[in-house]
Amino acid sequence: MGFDIKRFQGDVDEELICPICSGVLEDPLQAPACEHAFCRACITEWISRQPTCPVDRQAVTSSQLRPVPRILRNLLSRLCTSCDNAPHGCNAVLKLDSLASHLVECEYNPKRLMPCEAGCGLVIPKDELAEHNCVRELRALIATQQGKLTDYQQELTEQRLIINEHKRELALLKEFMRAMRVSNPTMRALADQMEREEVVRWANSLSRARVTRWGGMISTPDDVLQMMIKRSLSESGCPPHIIDDLMENCHERRWPPGLSSLETRQNNRRLYEKYVCKRVPGKQAVLVLQCDNTHVDEHMMVEPGLVMIFAHGIE
Repeated sequence: MGFDIKRFQGDVDEELICPICSGVLEDPLQAPACEHAFCRACITEWISRQPTCPVDRQAVTSSQLRPVPRILRNLLSRLCTSCDNAPHGCNAVLKLDSLASHLVECEYNPKRLMPCEAGCGLVIPKDELAEHNCVRELRALIATQQGKLTDYQQELTEQRLIINEHKRELALLKEFMRAMRVSNPTMRALADQMEREEVVRWANSLSRARVTRWGGMISTPDDVLQMMIKRSLSESGCPPHIIDDLMENCHERRWPPGLSSLETRQNNRRLYEKYVCKRVPGKQAVLVLQCDNTHVDEHMMVEPGLVMIFAHGIE
């Protein structure tokens, strides 16, 4: 619908009047052949009922409508109009092209958003401030947020079920491939590659760690400590096919020659700086995985990697 002609100062040219609503053109479009101009909303509704020009009845579709020429837009923009909020006390008279920006800031706009003066933190349209009840509105907000939270929790539960199902299917596939690779060289190579890639993905998901006190290393951890580390590795997504080997490698009896004794470890202390260490989540322990440490000398590494447990000194 166009602007009410009564709100404009002076006479308005007939070319700027919409033939459908008889108001001043608002967001105008024109027919392609006859070039008659109409408000966008007016002509869109008209064509949805009958695809013809309202003035001369020439056939026209909504896709054929086009913006009016610049000269017509300029004439419209220069018209002087009163504010939409004149009934609420605004006496401003401004150019039509400034109306939209003025309405956003107009202090008489009943829908202008205002912060609640009681301090509840909500922003309310000006004409609703008198009836605003902080407790009621906050309760409604909490109920809405609670509903969203419930929906998110339900969605999260469903996604976890899907992920667990995918993990189960993947585990079955891996078991099948392990069974097949005994008799099928191609399957053996494919299974080995998948396992290597799985280890790399897991390694990339872990955080880098820095050992500040290598002297705090526990070279002979007891069974309880080993069980805690193993549980943490499992919860972090450690591939099942390497977790037992890693836990075997947390004791000095399975360490490489460069770490096999206290004296050897002290002599090779400078080589520790070459290690790329990953943090065992939540523990004073690091992983030195073969896939991260291909640059390290052979006498300082074992497959698939080392688990080093410390009394302190892990960052």
